Amino acid sequence: MRWNPGGTSDNVEDRRGIRMGRGGLGIGGGLVLLILSLVFGRNFFEDAGSGPVTTQGAAEVVPINETPEEKVRVQFVSFVLDDVQATWARLLPQMGPQYHVAKLVLFRDMVQSACGTAQSASGPFYCPLDRKAYIDLGFYDELQQRFGASGDFAQAYVLAHEIGHHVQNLLGTSDRVHELQQRRPDIANQLSVRLELQADCFAGVWANSTEQRQILDKGDIAEGLNAAAAIGDDRLQRMSTGTVHPESFTHGSSAQRVTWFKRGFTTGRPDNCDTFAGGT
Repeated sequence: MRWNPGGTSDNVEDRRGIRMGRGGLGIGGGLVLLILSLVFGRNFFEDAGSGPVTTQGAAEVVPINETPEEKVRVQFVSFVLDDVQATWARLLPQMGPQYHVAKLVLFRDMVQSACGTAQSASGPFYCPLDRKAYIDLGFYDELQQRFGASGDFAQAYVLAHEIGHHVQNLLGTSDRVHELQQRRPDIANQLSVRLELQADCFAGVWANSTEQRQILDKGDIAEGLNAAAAIGDDRLQRMSTGTVHPESFTHGSSAQRVTWFKRGFTTGRPDNCDTFAGGT
């Protein structure tokens, strides 16, 4: 992407110097448990005594010790965060509500959110209760090294996806889905997939705006599509056990994630991201 390194966004909340008092698996080990949980529909984090969401742990403040590479990465996610949110501040009023900014929390290993305490092993996430997205920047290393999704636009896609969940929260979509999941637990996974695919489509809508403003480099969209495919449920399951269990999908297959990102990118229209109408 064409961007100029600068400062840290006002909407970034840096908690990398806060250490929770409970030991963790680390990103690598935790991703193994995450894949197993997706495959078997069972919480392997609890079995390992390292649940991705808990309410335990005291905190202490330690020096951040930021590397030069990490400093640039913070500046990059700051740029992407501000750009994605500026795009939605323009688009969302056309759909009804005004846009209200989300915060991005940077952390290491473990973090406390309004949705509970989460480990970096559970990956980037959005908490609708405090309207904040959370990420351990080490996830980007795993994205490249373990899943083969390299490039700055692959990183941008991940963040744009999480802000897509914020848009769903502002639209009331998340609440409606969660209420329906409680009434219909038999289709809870299917609804989760549709929610995630819509966030992928919303990420594509933002990508379209970057193309219109000519800040994409050659190969950027390919990086985003590769990242979407790399973290499809079927690929994660196949990597773990060699078999695929569609009934346990929570985020969608690689093909589905690519399709919906492409739809958002091609049209640039959020109203074309209705993953709840018809097939996926």
